[in-house]
Amino acid sequence: MNAKIIRAIASFALLAGLGAAWPAHAQNSQTPYPKMAPLDRYLMDRDAEIALARSAAPDSISRDATVLVLGRHGYETAVQGHNGFVCLVDRSWGAAFDWPEFWNPKVRAAYCVNPPAAHSIIPIVREKTELLMAGRSTTEVINALKASFAKGELHAVEPGAMSYMMGKGSYLTDKGSHDLAHVMFYTSSDAAWGANLPNSPVGGGGSMWFYAQQPKNQLKGLPVINIFIVGVRNWSDGTAADSPH
Repeated sequence: MNAKIIRAIASFALLAGLGAAWPAHAQNSQTPYPKMAPLDRYLMDRDAEIALARSAAPDSISRDATVLVLGRHGYETAVQGHNGFVCLVDRSWGAAFDWPEFWNPKVRAAYCVNPPAAHSIIPIVREKTELLMAGRSTTEVINALKASFAKGELHAVEPGAMSYMMGKGSYLTDKGSHDLAHVMFYTSSDAAWGANLPNSPVGGGGSMWFYAQQPKNQLKGLPVINIFIVGVRNWSDGTAADSPH
């Protein structure tokens, strides 16, 4: 496969790449989504959400996966799987807080994570979502997550963690064609990938979900998690996807 590895830090799923690649700016009158929309705009029909979540990976993987759906207070288990994978549809707040589309109610980012990511990534996603849906501020969310890491309730990314985002029905951003078929690999080590070395195509070094541009010293207490995105040729159903940019 002629895939291209690109730099992606600071948030989750392809939203990681978007949150880090575009300049961050404060939410103001020029920001298209300055605050959370009414909750119903983020919710989906339950069966439709299950189908979209499963579309993130080939059926050989997703048909036996656990599926989460978004309820009024956070993610709920809709289907209990038995292969260790977890599929869900991320919303816009899966991205960095300074991403201009952080509250975009159109975002529907389907992904399926493998068992190492299910153990280490999904608990962070669930807690962040629950805090935001409870009306917590950015500072409160970050402080609560720091406390959970400090108490050992949340953990740094496990070795081998990865996910699939190959669903052609996702809506990842208002930019471009809104979607991209790809897989992602998570790591807390730049060295393991040769990232940031001279002439290396791989960059890294960030703390996902929080800020694309904020200095690391302001994120003390949060783990560094790099996301490396690899574009793929086909959607999960085997049909041809657009070439990754």
